[in-house]
Amino acid sequence: MGGNRKAVVIGAGIGGLAVAVALRRVGFDVEVFERAPELRAAGFGLSVMSNATAALAALDIDLGLEKRGRVMETYRVKDHKGRLIREFPFPEITRRIGVPCVCISRADLLAALLDQAADVPITLGATAERFEVAGDRARVRFTDGVWAEADVLVGADGFNSAIRRQITGPGEPARDSGYIAWLGITDYSHPRFAPGSVVHLWGDGMRFGLVDIGRGRLYWWGTKNMPYARSSTWNEGKAGVLAAYAGWPDEVREAIRVTPPADLLTLNTRDRPFLRSWGDGPVTLLGDAAHPMLTSLGQGSAMAMEDAAVLALHLRHAADVPSGLRGYEAARYDRTRTIVEATRSISDFEQSQGPVRRRLRDAYFRWMPHRSLVGKLEPALTFPGAGLPSGTGEGANR
Repeated sequence: MGGNRKAVVIGAGIGGLAVAVALRRVGFDVEVFERAPELRAAGFGLSVMSNATAALAALDIDLGLEKRGRVMETYRVKDHKGRLIREFPFPEITRRIGVPCVCISRADLLAALLDQAADVPITLGATAERFEVAGDRARVRFTDGVWAEADVLVGADGFNSAIRRQITGPGEPARDSGYIAWLGITDYSHPRFAPGSVVHLWGDGMRFGLVDIGRGRLYWWGTKNMPYARSSTWNEGKAGVLAAYAGWPDEVREAIRVTPPADLLTLNTRDRPFLRSWGDGPVTLLGDAAHPMLTSLGQGSAMAMEDAAVLALHLRHAADVPSGLRGYEAARYDRTRTIVEATRSISDFEQSQGPVRRRLRDAYFRWMPHRSLVGKLEPALTFPGAGLPSGTGEGANR
């Protein structure tokens, strides 16, 4: 597409900033609108999987995350007594792919994206209310009565996306995970937790994760099966989390003990049924606004970054905006639906409760052949390419 084109992005989270950076790389003028009054990341971490880094590299975008977080060196799953169930081959796979997985705080990832988006105007305190399509352009109205108009409107405004709500209509269901989640980041050192480690511990309807995010900091998370009526009103604080993990290994309890209460976050994790139509004309969705998922595979942020790269590459090569956006959506449907369904399935399995289900879960992973486990993990960690037509030079796997 020739000439200067403008894109409006709703949401300044990971997906919104990633697509802003990607669209700038392919020649769009971009403006981002964020409903929060300030850009502040909640106190938790994540893993930027190798597929996300490879996707951005297709546009020559390097966030330099290895300097801000910690490269994953080992990934072990243990039972709630600290006995090894299985060492997972993530490092082996990423070495073969040639792109590491980096464990990092959300704040540090957002800072890296903001550095890349330094020339992109971001308007804070702007809550999108609705959009209109007039001809080949989109207009979005904010709650203060201000309008913004562009050639492309990207809804990257998360789980409760206003852009998605207009596409689907009111009352779209959310699906609860069936468990509560506790998250924290803290300075941490323990003799049974090696630098560069990711350790997951599985109990009876409970899990706990310890993740080195660099510079002596730990990201940890815990889950416990709980009906939504209770999890949505849970307010027992740090003492309640410690009580939930009574009898678990000391490295688990120490992570909770040393976390300041203000840095403890409690969440109800949810997803939605997969949405087939992400937009029309000059409007589309991205990241959690398009395909919210549970966290079991650590792919939420990675899928948003893949989306950003694929969207920009399709617009770079399309004859017009609508065909570029529909090409992007078609390229992403199968990939993102597979990940959404996999995260729901693995989440249910890992949260197994009761002696029979718990032993089945542990035995399944303990005795799975190495080749089979690699075969299950590697596709998610490999960026499948932009799905562009042959002849563009950017449709092949990377």
